[in-house]
Amino acid sequence: MSGFVDEAQLHVKAGDGGAGSVSFRREAHVAKGGPDGGDGGDGGDVWLVADRNTASLYGFRDHPHRRAANGTHGAGKGRHGKGGADLEVPVPEGTVIKDLDGKVLADLTTEGDRWLAGKGGQGGKGNARFLSNRRRAPAFAEQAELGEEHWYNMELRLMADVALVGFPNAGKSTLISRISAAKPKIADYPFTTLEPHLGVVRFEEHEFVVADIPGLIEGASEGKGLGHRFLRHIERARAMVVLVDLTAADGRSPDEQERILVEELRRYRPELAERPRIVIGSKLDAAPPDAPGPDMRISALTGEGLRPLLGALSQLVAGARSGESRPRRFVVHRPAPVGVVVERGMDGGWEVTGRPALRAVALSDLTNVEALAYAQGRLKSLGVDKALAKAGARSGDRVRIGGFEFDYEPD
Repeated sequence: MSGFVDEAQLHVKAGDGGAGSVSFRREAHVAKGGPDGGDGGDGGDVWLVADRNTASLYGFRDHPHRRAANGTHGAGKGRHGKGGADLEVPVPEGTVIKDLDGKVLADLTTEGDRWLAGKGGQGGKGNARFLSNRRRAPAFAEQAELGEEHWYNMELRLMADVALVGFPNAGKSTLISRISAAKPKIADYPFTTLEPHLGVVRFEEHEFVVADIPGLIEGASEGKGLGHRFLRHIERARAMVVLVDLTAADGRSPDEQERILVEELRRYRPELAERPRIVIGSKLDAAPPDAPGPDMRISALTGEGLRPLLGALSQLVAGARSGESRPRRFVVHRPAPVGVVVERGMDGGWEVTGRPALRAVALSDLTNVEALAYAQGRLKSLGVDKALAKAGARSGDRVRIGGFEFDYEPD
C-alpha cells in the first residue's frame, strides 16, 4: 500500500556521449580520400520537473535511480551518432533538492519548474572536424564524454493555502474530513495522524487547499518528536488555522494552547508567527457551555460553526493571495558553468579540472603527434599554462588532466 513520503534520495546518471569516428574515404579512382569520420551523439540530460499530479516522493523510496539514454558513436562517410533522449523526472510541487552536505540546489515550487540534475556527455568530434591546411589526414578523433552522475537529497514541503495547526488529538483530521474530500485516519488517541494530508475546499465561488499537519508538541521547534519534519510543511502556507481544544483534555486551557503553538511557530521561523491566522475552538459539542476560549467555535462532528469558518477562511485566503506578486509560469534552473580549475593534489602534483580542459585531452590517441599537438594548443588557448604558473607550478611538477599526465615546463 502506497503512503506519503516527504524525504527521499535520488541518484541520477546522465547519458554518456558517443565517440567520434576515425575514417577516411575509400572510393574507386580516389587514391587518397580525405577524412570522413562522423561525430558522436550527445548523451541525454536528466531534468527534475515539478508536476501537480505527483503527490509525494514515494516513487523514489525504493527505486532512487534515474538514468538518461546514451548517445551513439559516429561512423564513416560522415555519419553522425544519434543523441540520447533526455529524461524528465516528475516530482511534487514544493520539492527542495539538496546536495549530500545539505546545500539547497533548487526549489521547484510551481507546476513546470525545471532543474537540470545531470548534464549529458557531449559527443566526440570525428576526425573530419580536425581537417586543416596543416593537418590533411588527421588520424585521431575525440572520445565520448561521460554523463554527470550525482546523489541528491530531496525534501517535500507541501503547497497549501491554509495549514491546520494544533496539538495532537485537537480535531484537525476530523475537520479536514468534513470540509474536503480528504480521508485521513481518525481515532481517539494522540498522534493518530503521522503524515500530512491535503484537502481541496470549495465554498461558494472560492476554492483553496488545506493541509492537515500532524499534531505539534511543545519543543517541536527544537526537533522534539517529529517537529522539524512536520513544521517544514507549514512554511509555504499562506494562512494558518490554530485549532485549540475547548475541552482542555490535556489540562491546558485554550489560551495556553494558542500561546504554546504560536511560540513554536515563532521559534522555528519567526515569519510564520506573522502569517494571517484564525484561532478556532474545536470540539464544541463536548465542551461546557461556559468554556473559555476564542469567539469562533466549531464542532467538526456535528457541523456546527463550519459554514462561518469556511467564510472566514475564504476571505483570509483571498486577502493573502491578493498581496502576492503574480508568479512566473515556470522557472528553469541550470547549474552555473564551471571553467578551468587548478588545485594541488594529495601527492603534491597538480590537478586540472573543468569540462573545457577535460575535453581538450579527450582524444582517441595522444601518442599520435598530431593529436598531442592539437591537445597542447587547446590547453594553451584555455589558459591552462597561465593558471598553472599563477598557482605556483614549477618546472618538473607532475600535472594531471583526467587520464592525461605530463611534466610541467613553464614555456
